[in-house]
Amino acid sequence: MTLRSVVRGTGHYLPDRVVPNSWFEERLDTTDDWIRSRTGIERRHFAAEGQATSDMGLRAARAALDKAGLRPDDIDGIVLATSTPDHTFPASATMIQYGLGMTHGFAYDVQAVCAGFVFALANADAMIRAGMARRVLVIGSETFSRIMDWTDRGTCVLFGDGAGAVVLEGQDGAGTSDDRGILASDLNSDGQYRELLYVDGGVSTTGTAGQLRMQGNLVFRHAVEKLAKTAHVALDKAGLTPAQVDWLVPHQANARIITATAQKMGLPMDKVILTVADHGNTSAASIPLALSVADSQGRFAPGDVILTEAIGGGLSWGSVVLRW
Repeated sequence: MTLRSVVRGTGHYLPDRVVPNSWFEERLDTTDDWIRSRTGIERRHFAAEGQATSDMGLRAARAALDKAGLRPDDIDGIVLATSTPDHTFPASATMIQYGLGMTHGFAYDVQAVCAGFVFALANADAMIRAGMARRVLVIGSETFSRIMDWTDRGTCVLFGDGAGAVVLEGQDGAGTSDDRGILASDLNSDGQYRELLYVDGGVSTTGTAGQLRMQGNLVFRHAVEKLAKTAHVALDKAGLTPAQVDWLVPHQANARIITATAQKMGLPMDKVILTVADHGNTSAASIPLALSVADSQGRFAPGDVILTEAIGGGLSWGSVVLRW
């Protein structure tokens, strides 16, 4: 028997404020057509004043627990993927733990920018398989609207705020690719590309939060190549091929990257979950958001093979293959 980390429930939360592309037309030298044609984004959500990353993560966590039919007491730990925490410390995961009324287990943050949820998912899976936990809440939550340069039309139109969560539960499997749950993962980082996508602030450098900076064309080239490669590596580890993938749930960076990666893998777009038009790029929240939205729409069937992949600042990138 092999212990597998199975998705018991999903949940998500989006702030009430919806920001259409027309909002940027009024403030920048840009148009709705320009944004749509280059990114596929039509609207995004921004957190309200005073609404923190942990507030949204808590809402998504509660929704995932409800979907799983579980209570906070049933959870052994929380792993939160975020690059926009409430505070330098403590971890925003502990704020979510407190909000759930949990006084047991672990709670900590993982920071791998847009790839954060994939890293957090693999981390939680490893702890479950090692016997350190049976059930783990894995959350992605971001407030990227707080680190935008609103004069840079190449970046500020891309990002939105939101949160998504999954409940992972350890269940016995046969140790084959037919098992439910996480089958394989692949994680990578390479700091030589750190200046392609970063925030120009920090506690030990400027003492400020800073603003996001990105070399978009170079990020695009690296993204398509590295996402396709990590996906193939994870599928090989799982003993599967791209033809056996039922759903690709990618990081929702922009429609061009998603389409190019799917084409490079030979996957038709009707097998790709796309939420970027409505959410924008929500960084570490994008994959759990997309998973939860698709799950709520009944798009996943038991036994479906789901491939997730993401790339973010660092550069950091990776993928997780699971069976629903």
